[in-house]
Amino acid sequence: MAGKFLKFFSPFVRAMPEIKQPQREVSFKEKFIWTAVVLIIYLIMSNIRLFGINFEQSTDYFFWLRVILASQRGMLTELGIGPIVTAGLIMQLLLGSRIINVNMADPYDRAMFSGAQKVLAIFLTIFNAVAYILGGAFGPLTGEGAIGIQGAFFIFFQLLFAGIIIILLDELLQKGWGLGSGVSLFIAAGVAGQIFWNSFSFFPTPSPSADPPGDGLPRGIVIAFFTALFDNDPNTTLGTIFLRGTYPSLVGIITTVGIFLLVIWFESTRVEIPLAYRGYRGFKGKYPMKLLYVSNIPVILVNALYANFLFFGQLIAGPGSALRSTNGGLIPDFWIDIIGVFREETGAGGLAGKQLIPISGLVYLLTPPLGIDQLASDPFRAVFYLLIFVVLCILLGRVWVEVSGLAPRDIANQIIDSKMQIPGFRSSGKIIERILKRYIPTLVILNGIIIAVLSFTADSLRALSSGTGLLIAIGIIQNYGETIAKELAAVQYPGLRAMLGMD
Repeated sequence: MAGKFLKFFSPFVRAMPEIKQPQREVSFKEKFIWTAVVLIIYLIMSNIRLFGINFEQSTDYFFWLRVILASQRGMLTELGIGPIVTAGLIMQLLLGSRIINVNMADPYDRAMFSGAQKVLAIFLTIFNAVAYILGGAFGPLTGEGAIGIQGAFFIFFQLLFAGIIIILLDELLQKGWGLGSGVSLFIAAGVAGQIFWNSFSFFPTPSPSADPPGDGLPRGIVIAFFTALFDNDPNTTLGTIFLRGTYPSLVGIITTVGIFLLVIWFESTRVEIPLAYRGYRGFKGKYPMKLLYVSNIPVILVNALYANFLFFGQLIAGPGSALRSTNGGLIPDFWIDIIGVFREETGAGGLAGKQLIPISGLVYLLTPPLGIDQLASDPFRAVFYLLIFVVLCILLGRVWVEVSGLAPRDIANQIIDSKMQIPGFRSSGKIIERILKRYIPTLVILNGIIIAVLSFTADSLRALSSGTGLLIAIGIIQNYGETIAKELAAVQYPGLRAMLGMD
């Protein structure tokens, strides 16, 4: 199956633009510079508006997932990292389920697998761009305020060009020219920007008499906190900003700090397997396995899955869906309403357009409750969402372990290849694998449960970013810290490169 699969993608892979791997050792300073350049390019693209769109009559399908997808409404980064993550998810599921068998030890198979994933990401960019345009994300194709066929083509080519640039930026870092990956870097930048905005924004919220009402204080919770303390207004106290509805609150900032500390503690908690070196008697070491064994990867994969489900759910079941019998379609509304029923709202800001808020159906059950009020009003939805989220995190965590070299057999082979063994046991890959199987599956399950519960808690208490985005950003920042520490150690002690897995 692998041969036919790779053969199908082979012509496309050869035609794709490619970033070559460095043929020399790239210094830490150079990696840091390239990483900064990639981030600057992405931020510039995130502030260049798409030409030819009509926001007044458009629909924002991904407004609640934009931070996770590193996406900016109406900008060149409209699609964000969605196609890249979705392509990775599909390829990993195919590989992990043995639908395709690729020998990752074979350089050709490995290169073709990576190339096929990039081709699939571009196909998904094309597909998503077309779906966005036909779904009215940039305005209607016909009628009043229409963008027209020419405008639709122009928007499509802008999205395609931007999508290819984003894929190449991610590949530039992945190939070793920079630090980490573009996907991680863009998500962390988006979450950090949202937290900064929700903390220090000076823009005022609406007055209490407005519709919808606000508290009249600045949006940023830090600025609102000091305003409430020193404005000498008896109507604005700390109780006013303890819970602020949809605006950043004291509970939100406390939750954000608490989640940050908890994730750091979980990431630093390890299970250590004792090791001994076969060549030298008395030399001992340990193989550490983190409690969060697969870190934030399952969260990214689950949200890529959710993003596509929510997007197509809105297209199929949204108020203007052509499939509904009330709009002349052939499918009774009863069956479409099982997918989801939506309420239209006008989003805040000039680039928001209309937003579809799920109020019932499967789409509603698969979106987290945002705030204590939603949690209390529908506890069944909260429990259902949490259970599904936990199960998916565990399942996709197990798939990731199998395809990313973290499975017990892979770790056992690494230990054997490094001439280490577990004291008291024969130096055999099968024996070490059997011992590791006592720990790794349990760690994957605990990983899925912990990150799902933390994400759910952050959403329910309205942290300064979405729960999933916050978890991903914390994990990414810590991974970047470890990567930078390794790079600096390798610069100072070049002999440690092989031990640190950098060769």
